[in-house]
Amino acid sequence: MGRIVVIGGGIVGASAAFHLALRGVDTVLVDRQDVGRATSAGAGIIAPGTSMRDLPGFYAFAQPAVSYYPELIASLADAGAENTGYEVCGKLYIAQTDDEAERLDDVLALMQSRRDAGMPNLGDVQAIDGAAAKAMFPALKDIPRAIHIPEAARVDGALMRDALTAGARHHGAEVVHGEASLVVDGGKVSGVTVDDRTIEADGVILAAGSWSNDLFSQVGYSLPVEPQKGQILHITMPGQDTTHWPILGWFGHQYMLAFGPDRVVAGATREYGSGFDTRVTAGGVKEVLDVALAIAPGLANGTLREVRVGLRPYGADGYPFMGTIPGHDNVVVATGHGPSGLQLGPYSGRIASELALGEAPSVDISAFALDREVVWDH
Repeated sequence: MGRIVVIGGGIVGASAAFHLALRGVDTVLVDRQDVGRATSAGAGIIAPGTSMRDLPGFYAFAQPAVSYYPELIASLADAGAENTGYEVCGKLYIAQTDDEAERLDDVLALMQSRRDAGMPNLGDVQAIDGAAAKAMFPALKDIPRAIHIPEAARVDGALMRDALTAGARHHGAEVVHGEASLVVDGGKVSGVTVDDRTIEADGVILAAGSWSNDLFSQVGYSLPVEPQKGQILHITMPGQDTTHWPILGWFGHQYMLAFGPDRVVAGATREYGSGFDTRVTAGGVKEVLDVALAIAPGLANGTLREVRVGLRPYGADGYPFMGTIPGHDNVVVATGHGPSGLQLGPYSGRIASELALGEAPSVDISAFALDREVVWDH
């Protein structure tokens, strides 16, 4: 295989470029650096075994994807890119009421069965009382019960992306910033133009997240992927060391997690039909704060340091899309990861690199087929 151009510098594209360059492939990564790309805003909870989403295909792919993280971290360290923001920090799945406390028995059994079936990042999951949970996350309100998941991890999406990009450069990849367009010659994609430069390519990987359909349209194609806006709050806790606070989850789609030395992240809105609106809105901030302060009233005296907005590329049925575009076997698609980009994205990039090299993927990706029948789930 000659040169491969990867379009999209988020977590998926950066990973694809790294894996190609690692194998000695002539690789060019094109990154437009869009405002609102999900990788820069995402919270980065790496614990798919704690999810309650009704998506069987997600768990089948998440198991090898998350299992791959330690190997990938080691490969990046070998390339001198050690600052990934990945850390095992544990997670609490909390019950807020006595009724929810009873429901935790079923949740605990589910997590244990997933662990026993090989799902990583769970460990010795156990039920604990509210006092033990509050000792781990001091800002938490009084609760009756929780599940402690000791091996859950988190990652800083921006740091991980930067490490993958640096690793790709270390192995010889070129990184270009600018607006990419496909070069179609005789019905075949033969390269990419970036501003005034034309880059010849034997293969192209399209990993442009929420902006992917802009590229697909250049070869008369489209996929049911749309931006799903997420507003995520970063709160500084003066005088408190949050380095070892665990992730918080509960019966609901929001979450909290902490980074050292004193930062708590609370999120996130899931705004369908948002288009490419990257504004911080009063309603979005209120939605997240109302839930966060109800769960953890100890955050009330924190400083609202930042609100990040990410446009998740949401696949219509909750699954990503991965494969080659019909009629363009040298054009690989990897997009639509929605709220799971930081869990699945690094491994998805590896799979995309295999597809671009004409290889069979390391795992079954039939659930993510481009031509599957899709019904919007919202």
